[in-house]
Amino acid sequence: MIQPGKIDGGLSGGGLRFGIVVSRFNSFITERLLQGAVDALERGGAAGKDVDVIHVPGAFELPLTAKKLAATGRYDALIAIGCVLRGETAHYDYVCSETSRGLQLAQMDTGVPVMFCVLTCDTLEQAIDRAGLKGGNKGFEAGLGAIEMAQLSQKLRAGSKSPGAAGKAASAPKGRRK
Repeated sequence: MIQPGKIDGGLSGGGLRFGIVVSRFNSFITERLLQGAVDALERGGAAGKDVDVIHVPGAFELPLTAKKLAATGRYDALIAIGCVLRGETAHYDYVCSETSRGLQLAQMDTGVPVMFCVLTCDTLEQAIDRAGLKGGNKGFEAGLGAIEMAQLSQKLRAGSKSPGAAGKAASAPKGRRK
């Protein structure tokens, strides 16, 4: 039986740089998410000097700012924090769709992981639950994800694998030859 190599990210944020882009719209929610993200980074060993927080007007402005931050080369991972609540018009759908699309493009274009911490909720109660009450704090989860993806990205860039996996993928399979 083959033993495939395993590459994964760790949860140690020491020595890594993080950028957090936060929407001011629905700040009652986004500030709670920000607190959760910063708490996760701190618990993971990130230093305060290695975490930058940038505020933008709303969720729609998150992708452009994330892409510009990623393009600087100063960050190992980014976290995009926002909260969009459903209203009576289609505006909600456009903002949610374009924000998620833009953040995905930002990370694909730059190679810097961008954690998606944009709550898209039908009600304020749902958002409150996800910002620290019943559903935990999605900002904290995004902070842990940022650490893991930063670690994983570094490993993939360096081409290193976890102990025991090195060399296994390099050997060609033995099979029939014609």
